[in-house]
Amino acid sequence: MQPGLQRLSPPARHLTPVAPGSRHQREKLAVLSRFASQALVQAPGFDCMPALRTLALQASNEHPQLMAWDGSTLTCHALGVSVGPKGLEDLKSGAFGLGDEIGRCLTLLAPEWRLAGLLSLAFAEDFAVVRAGDATVPWMAVALPSSWAPELKVGHHFAHIHGPVADADRLRASGEALMRLVVNGEAWERWVWTVTAHSRLHAHPERMDPRGWQLGSQSPDLLATRAWWRTERQTFLAVPGRDQAVFTIRVDVQPLAQVIHSAQRAQRLHEALASMSPAVLDYRGLTSVREPLLSWLASLA
Repeated sequence: MQPGLQRLSPPARHLTPVAPGSRHQREKLAVLSRFASQALVQAPGFDCMPALRTLALQASNEHPQLMAWDGSTLTCHALGVSVGPKGLEDLKSGAFGLGDEIGRCLTLLAPEWRLAGLLSLAFAEDFAVVRAGDATVPWMAVALPSSWAPELKVGHHFAHIHGPVADADRLRASGEALMRLVVNGEAWERWVWTVTAHSRLHAHPERMDPRGWQLGSQSPDLLATRAWWRTERQTFLAVPGRDQAVFTIRVDVQPLAQVIHSAQRAQRLHEALASMSPAVLDYRGLTSVREPLLSWLASLA
């Protein structure tokens, strides 16, 4: 099984509310307002409602002070917006900006995407649906991808989606078993990380700076000031009565120097970076900066 996958036990939660005007919310607002067709995607004919109902119920159970779900209408108290059979309703002014940013963004979306849009703007997580029967990912609401394009991945087999991942033969080979595991009624989570020159949460390949690191003659210390620690917490929430699970992705990006603030952390990252194969270094875009990063980490460790 994929390393790092573990059972998610209470009181751990799938969803992380975001404060009005937070970094996650602002970036998601920008993406869903301008690039919704690349973030909100699904395979033809797929019925996303069982998964969305499961997600909405989970949101209201985990965060009743934030969300209310009656089986057809989702009301977000903090954002002052509800989405249901009556359409989109603005219940009160928002707490940042002009106060109507959430409603205006959701109004731009096709009606069938507004429930997913409200969940996306209320929580830090992005969402996808995985289907065990054919090992595909037929639906995505991913505003903050990590160097991949949701519109090119949706509907494809698990092995195809992870085709570009370096040294991941075991992951691709176990994909169907992984899908069967995460739809079995239990909740699961895992963490992944990388070091990047990209500072934004939103990392669609069409909107990343092609210059990358631009190492030049920078010293290891200067390079470290331009490096960012990008993590993803991923969870799987089974959809009852369906061969599906909701896959949540919470991205975070922090300055590397703030995260690696102790000798112990520097040593652990040094060991991980030193052990990466050339293929993994190339996949993560770290080939040109491996040596200066190792030098900087060694000086801390």
